[in-house]
Amino acid sequence: MTATDPALTALAQGWCALSLLHGRIEAHIERALQAGHDLSVREYSLLDVLSRQHDGEGGHLQMKQVADAVVLSQSATTRLVTRLEDRGLLARYLCPTDRRGIYTNVTEAGLKLLAEARPTNDTALREALDTAARSPELAPLVRVVESLPAPP
Repeated sequence: MTATDPALTALAQGWCALSLLHGRIEAHIERALQAGHDLSVREYSLLDVLSRQHDGEGGHLQMKQVADAVVLSQSATTRLVTRLEDRGLLARYLCPTDRRGIYTNVTEAGLKLLAEARPTNDTALREALDTAARSPELAPLVRVVESLPAPP
């Protein structure tokens, strides 16, 4: 294959379209969450991921798992956790079975803010997808996103 190979060109164009769709959706949600709730997309995602933890086997996430879930490095995730902890939205505590482990839980204030922000996030996502669906190069990607099954 050469750099001018049509298959590579199509692949690169598809990747650019996917990147464009992601960027537009994230920017739209970011504006809505900032305006309505003083939250960034990353902060919202972190609160959402941590709110889904539960007691019991495999219920609490390690920082690496949290970082993977919010698509940030571990150091950036730690800084984000610290910012939300400083706002009273998260609390850290030692793992009861391994004193070296530190868990992070969403506080009542964090759960309240998340519940208030969820409709804003969902509405902004729907708006961004509807707008993107009107673009010929993005419409096929929107259809794929809309056809994905909900996670269990």
